[in-house]
Amino acid sequence: MEATIEAIDLKQMGKRAKAAAARLAQLRTADKNAALLAIAEALEANSLSILEANRRDLELAARNGVDPIWIRDRIDLEERMAGIIADVKKVAELPDPVGEALLDSTLDNGLRLMKRRTPLGVLGTIYESRPNVTVDVSTLALKTSNAVILRGGSDVLHSNMALTRVMRKALAAHEIPTDAIQYISSADRRYVTDMLRLHEYIDMIIPRGGNGLHTFCRENSSIPVITGGIGVCHIFVDASAKLDKALPVLDNAKTQRPAVCNSMETLLVHRSLAADLLPQVVDVLGAAGVEFHAGERAYKIVGGDDRVVPAAADDFDTEWYNLTLNLKVVDDVDEAIAHVGRHGTQHSDSILTENAANAERFLNEVDSAAVYWNASTRFTDGSAMGLGAEVAISTQKLHARGPMALEELTTYKWIVKGDYTTRL
Repeated sequence: MEATIEAIDLKQMGKRAKAAAARLAQLRTADKNAALLAIAEALEANSLSILEANRRDLELAARNGVDPIWIRDRIDLEERMAGIIADVKKVAELPDPVGEALLDSTLDNGLRLMKRRTPLGVLGTIYESRPNVTVDVSTLALKTSNAVILRGGSDVLHSNMALTRVMRKALAAHEIPTDAIQYISSADRRYVTDMLRLHEYIDMIIPRGGNGLHTFCRENSSIPVITGGIGVCHIFVDASAKLDKALPVLDNAKTQRPAVCNSMETLLVHRSLAADLLPQVVDVLGAAGVEFHAGERAYKIVGGDDRVVPAAADDFDTEWYNLTLNLKVVDDVDEAIAHVGRHGTQHSDSILTENAANAERFLNEVDSAAVYWNASTRFTDGSAMGLGAEVAISTQKLHARGPMALEELTTYKWIVKGDYTTRL
C-alpha cells in the first residue's frame, strides 16, 4: 500500500470492510488471538523498516518547523515501538467481550432472554499524528471482530502506511481478510468529508485530534460520532495536601508528556498553601522548561519570576499541548469545583488532599470522564488502566466514556428463546 495520487473509491473500501466484518464475526477467540500475536511478531520483525518510514515523517516535520515537543510526543516511534508491541500482546491476553451475556433470565411464560455483546461492525477512525493509533485501533477492532477504515494525518503518512502493510500481511498469513484493516492512502482532506458520509458501511466514527477535528466530524457526519480527547485537565491542591508528595505528581502530570490530552493544563491551589507551594512549582517545573500563565492572585506571589506571565482571558480554556501551565489560587473546594465546571472539558481532573470529605465532593461533583484523588491525570489511558490499549478517550456520555477499549467497541442484541411461544 503506497501513497497514491489516484482517486480512492471509498464506497468500495466500505463494501470490503462490511464483508470483512461479517467474516470476523465468525472467528473464534483463539483465531483472533493467534492473529494478534502474529501482528506483534510482525511488528517486531519489521521494526527497522517501520522506523525508517517514521524517520521520513520526522524529517518532514522538522523541515516544516513543527514544535519538537509535538514531534517527540506525537510522531516519533523509536522509543514507543516496544510499548506498542507489548500492548498488542496484552490485547491478545484480555478476555474477548464478544458473545458475553450481560443478562440471562427466564420469564414466567418460559421465554429465555439473553442480552449478548456483539461487534459494532465497521469503525471509521480519523486521527492526527500519533501513528501508534494505527496499531491500537486495528488490534482492538480485530479482537472485537470489527473491521476498520483508517485515515491518519499527512504528517505521519509514511509511518502509517508501513504499519498497515505489516499488519495486513500478518492477517493474510492467518487467512483473515486483509480488508479488516484498510488505510486511506492519501492526505487529501476531501476523503475525510467523504468518509463521514459512508453511513451505509461505517457504523461509528472515532476522531482523534484537536477540537477542530471533533467539531468538523460532529457537524458533517451522517454516522454516529464518538467525541472527546480534548483535555483541559486540572489538578486542585487542597489545604491538607502533603506538599512533598504533591510536587512529584504535578511534575509528572505536566512534564512527562505535555502534548497529550491527559496532561495537566491548569493547577488550582488552595489559598492557604499558595505562598508556599507556588514558588516551589515554578522552581521544580520551571527547571523542566515549563512557562506559567498566572491568574491575578497567583501572579502576586510568583509574578517576579521571568517564567511567569499574567494569564489572558482565554488561557484557562486553552489546551496548550506544550510546556505551558496555568496557575490559579482558589479559596476552597467549592471554587475549585466551580472553576473545573466552567473551564474543563470533562476529560480528567484530580484533587490532592488528605481531607476525605473534600475528596468525595470533588469525585462526585466534577463531571469528567476520569476523576482522581491523589493521583496524576496521566493515568487516563487504556494501557495505564490495564485495558491493553484504547481507540480514543471519550468525554461524551452516551455509549462510552473515558478510555475506549474492548467493551466499548461492542454493542448488544437480545437473544430470545421460546418453545413456539405466542404472546397472550
